[in-house]
Amino acid sequence: MATEKQPTVIKKYANRRLYHTGTSTYVTLEDLAGMVRQGEDFVVYDAKSGEDITRSVLTQIIFEQENKEGQNLLPVTVLRQLIRFYGDSMQALVPSYLEFSMNNLSQEQQKLRDQMAQAFGPSAFQAMEEQVRKNMSFFTEAMRMFSPFPQGGAGAPAKAPPQAEEPSDLDALKRQMADMQAKLDRLANK
Repeated sequence: MATEKQPTVIKKYANRRLYHTGTSTYVTLEDLAGMVRQGEDFVVYDAKSGEDITRSVLTQIIFEQENKEGQNLLPVTVLRQLIRFYGDSMQALVPSYLEFSMNNLSQEQQKLRDQMAQAFGPSAFQAMEEQVRKNMSFFTEAMRMFSPFPQGGAGAPAKAPPQAEEPSDLDALKRQMADMQAKLDRLANK
């Protein structure tokens, strides 16, 4: 009978050092990021209290990755949208939606890579736009299903419909894709 591999235990000490209990060595956040990329599951515990601090360490890894030159995956508009959900009645829906979207992106990753390799044509932009449209459509429908009030109804603050932000998000995505294509062009010319 096959047994599921237990996650690696990492302990974080008061001096901020991270200790990999499997290899009996100290590791860095960059090492943990590499473990994530390789698909290795781990949990991080505070060495003194025993509290599970995995979420805060993963968030710290994202923060460090976002601060690296050219590593921005989270546009400012997305960060603002996420912040707006904290304390909102829809807060409970956001993690499930994000997990669903990231799983779909992971499943479609190879197709997207192939299309990005053909970045000299418009197919890369079309694929990204289509994926954004699908995600926005799914999210809009989910918001409508779980919203206790109709848009602009009694008791609900008047808000612009979610589609109002879609063009600006698509424009931002197009600009990012154009920047990526320019970088690829520069690399190809070297």
